Amino acid sequence: MASRKLLFALTAARRVRSRAPVLLSASLLPETSTSASHTAAAAAAATKLSGGSPWALRLFSSRAFSSTRPTQQAGGDAPVPSAVDQKLIMQEDKFHKLADDTIHDLLEKLEVYGDSQQMDGFDIDYGNQVLTLRLGDLGTYVVNKQTPNRQIWLSSPVSGPARFDWDAASNSWVYRRTGVNLMRLLEEEIGELCGTPVDLS
Repeated sequence: MASRKLLFALTAARRVRSRAPVLLSASLLPETSTSASHTAAAAAAATKLSGGSPWALRLFSSRAFSSTRPTQQAGGDAPVPSAVDQKLIMQEDKFHKLADDTIHDLLEKLEVYGDSQQMDGFDIDYGNQVLTLRLGDLGTYVVNKQTPNRQIWLSSPVSGPARFDWDAASNSWVYRRTGVNLMRLLEEEIGELCGTPVDLS
């Protein structure tokens, strides 16, 4: 009788161990993670469920754990180009020369243009690297350098604010959002406001 009970116990133990791999399903294991604590928890769960069965532990270790998920790109999608850093393209001393030459040339031509105008409130001022053109009640233009961005910034009473980058191809300052040239924009707006064409090119 005792031998039959022993045989029954051994048979039951084998059945429990043979079912251990089935219990180690993906739903019982922790989700994939790069955390060492999650991985240790998964190993502990496998050991507990398997009763230390080498077979179950080998099954656990054979599961593929990935620390990253592959990035899928839809068919036909082109990679988004990174923003151009003007600081890496243009040296600061070159930027200052280009910007200073542009603003000083603009100052001289506007002074000549202002002398020919019979307009109350027409005034040009340059100080602290900022050019200010006042057209009386018609509004005020402000042109200044932005060294960190390698840009010339314009504040216009007509078109609002704009940031101009140096375009080597056209040898001019261009507002990339619209493609407009700084000097041509000023010629058009100032000439229309004052009623007299102005040549700033």
